[in-house]
Amino acid sequence: MDRQRLDKWLWHARVVKARTSAAELVASGHVRINGTREKSPGHAIKLGDVVTVALDNSVRVLKVVGFAERRGDAASARVLYDDLQGGRE
Repeated sequence: MDRQRLDKWLWHARVVKARTSAAELVASGHVRINGTREKSPGHAIKLGDVVTVALDNSVRVLKVVGFAERRGDAASARVLYDDLQGGRE
């Protein structure tokens, strides 16, 4: 798999608790991909993309480094991205 729907990836990476929440977050304009606002939950992201998510009280900047077929626990979700705010690249 070299691409995945944006809403599905956000859910698998545990950025949000439900896939519908991910779709609403994207549709409301709170997600950017490589600096460009994305409003389509079905937008395909690829490895190396930088996803910026504006949540309630914070902003997360994540580099896509993997995809998952299913949503797993927090440890398996953590390997799907590098947190660029935490100084890890």
